[in-house]
Amino acid sequence: MPSLFSYIIPVDDGAAPNPFGGICTLAICKPVIRRTAKPGDWIAGLGSKRAPSGDLSGKIVYAMKVERVVTLRDYDRLVRSNSWPRLPDFETSDHRDRLGDCIYDFSSGSEPRLRRSVHDHGNRKTDLSGQNVLISRDFYYFGKKAKKLPSDLLGIVHQNQGHRKAANHRYFPRFEEWIRKSGWEVGKLYGDPDFEIDWDNLGGCKGCIRRRKQGESDGQTRPFC
Repeated sequence: MPSLFSYIIPVDDGAAPNPFGGICTLAICKPVIRRTAKPGDWIAGLGSKRAPSGDLSGKIVYAMKVERVVTLRDYDRLVRSNSWPRLPDFETSDHRDRLGDCIYDFSSGSEPRLRRSVHDHGNRKTDLSGQNVLISRDFYYFGKKAKKLPSDLLGIVHQNQGHRKAANHRYFPRFEEWIRKSGWEVGKLYGDPDFEIDWDNLGGCKGCIRRRKQGESDGQTRPFC
């Protein structure tokens, strides 16, 4: 049976996940989920009590049904060859292009080079340990207009760092039924991300910085996303 991963998004800045261009990708942060999720699994990003737009606890920010899993190296190749809007571009004022999540350049054949992006070298170990990128056109994105979960699905919610998977097993059928029958359009962006990025002084996404300061952990060596 497929799995349902759920986790809290302290700051949804539009980079992880990246819901733009009709495709939802998770290419940075959440290394354990990226390393273990398989096609057919659902990923549910849940709102935080301390989200920039206010208390989003008990609400869903986005949900994606994983359709494809590729390595970070293959993702870089796909993005460059297909001209997907996923390369971070700081020469434009369009925040969607600046938030490109294909931030590691594997073209040299050796160690990947970090492109200018919302992450810095402090995130490198965590990002690369995820190994994979999750890709889907089958997703729902609500951003700061996060939708309230029904009472019988509140069991997938928690305010701790990390994610839930095994404990969500019994909620999987109900979650899929709810998200499919809610009347929302697949691939549509119902709200904007909660932006909290200082473009002139990049030093890691604000969610990562917040967790770094709080000393939280995701079960890895020092994962802040």
